[in-house]
Amino acid sequence: YEVASAVARALAVVDMTKASKQDVEMLKKLVVEFKDELDALGVKVDQLDSRVAVLEEGVGGWKISGSFRFDWKWAGEEGRAYTRQGDQDFELRRPNNWLQLVKRIDDKVTYRARLRRHDAEDNQGLGIQWIENFITVKFPWDITAMFGKTSWVHWEDGLFHPTWGDDASFMADRFEGMVFDKPYGMGVFSFIAAHNDANGGKSPEATHIAARAKFNINEQFSFGIHGIMTNYDTNGNYVDPMYDGLDKWSTYWASFSFNFTPDAALRGAYAVNKYDWVAGSPMATWDDSPKMWKAILDINQNVLKFTNLWVEYAHADGTFAIRNHGLQYGQEFNGPGFQGFNRLDAIRDNNEMKYLLVVAEQKWSDKWSTFLRYADVKYDNQNIVAGKAADSESDHTVWTVGARYMYTPTLQFELLYEKLDADWDEFDDNVVRLRTSVSF
Repeated sequence: YEVASAVARALAVVDMTKASKQDVEMLKKLVVEFKDELDALGVKVDQLDSRVAVLEEGVGGWKISGSFRFDWKWAGEEGRAYTRQGDQDFELRRPNNWLQLVKRIDDKVTYRARLRRHDAEDNQGLGIQWIENFITVKFPWDITAMFGKTSWVHWEDGLFHPTWGDDASFMADRFEGMVFDKPYGMGVFSFIAAHNDANGGKSPEATHIAARAKFNINEQFSFGIHGIMTNYDTNGNYVDPMYDGLDKWSTYWASFSFNFTPDAALRGAYAVNKYDWVAGSPMATWDDSPKMWKAILDINQNVLKFTNLWVEYAHADGTFAIRNHGLQYGQEFNGPGFQGFNRLDAIRDNNEMKYLLVVAEQKWSDKWSTFLRYADVKYDNQNIVAGKAADSESDHTVWTVGARYMYTPTLQFELLYEKLDADWDEFDDNVVRLRTSVSF
């Protein structure tokens, strides 16, 4: 208790922002070691927690954060679009169940790791994986670099709606390699060199080279030019038909953003894919330079008063494939054979696709909000494979309505209803989902 008393006095007088690295680290260890004694001596827990938070964020400290989410779903059909088997699923959603560790090693180097739960799907079995494991280094000339299995990298700010798991179109990856960023007066320049292994045969082994230059002309207008080249190390052979015969895949895109006001913006992107096929492969005769474009109108609730509004329209040539999941609707399709139902992340056989997405969210208070969402997907030619939605291209609409309640600043409940209405009735489904999520 004498030592705990000394620690309490030190906490009362030491300025954590000015103390030496050694003193801060020592105080942190003492606080952890004598926490029970400090409580018994009447040191206020809230004050102690705030001081420990300072220590955790300082040099030499570990900072722990995480996310937890589970969904309970009741679907209209058994094992169709929204459930794997039966008409109910209980899901600890993999991307949103993680624990993150960050250690600031010194004023130039920070270590970060993220452990994430994975499900018993794709023959992986239940378990956890290092989804991130890297260091961030500050170099001279304001250059920052990540080395290792990096955090999520995407270069599409404002080009996709993030609320329901929608994803970037052209890049959204955790690269295994090096990522460099160099800001300058008008924007930022970035460069990536990476090599991702085959992940036990579940994805193609490939080398990635990417670069971008983003320009902020003024407070209203900005634009960027981007490119990524992926060279597959599989000699054109891979178990996923999407990659069979594909030797190299390059994507180049330009994006822009124009702010009418701080609360209303027009954004867009124009992209070109370039495929290099192995000679004689089944897809070698397909269009190897398809294009895609999208335009987005984003209006904040400050303008419309009762709701915000997101209107997105996109058009993709027949063989254009995005590199990620893209449009995921309100509830991701994960029933057998439905994972690729919208087909935007697959190289289709010369079948153009376009979609309209409208999202409106209403914030009624700090605790309550509601939302509406509508997606309309159409193809030039519908291609139906009975019983195999993921191999089909069917026009469809998806309606989503729901409400959210923030029980505490970190705990949220969400109730959602969604209806999938396809031109091919065999693919119709609907779902009610109760979601509980915590961030800390």
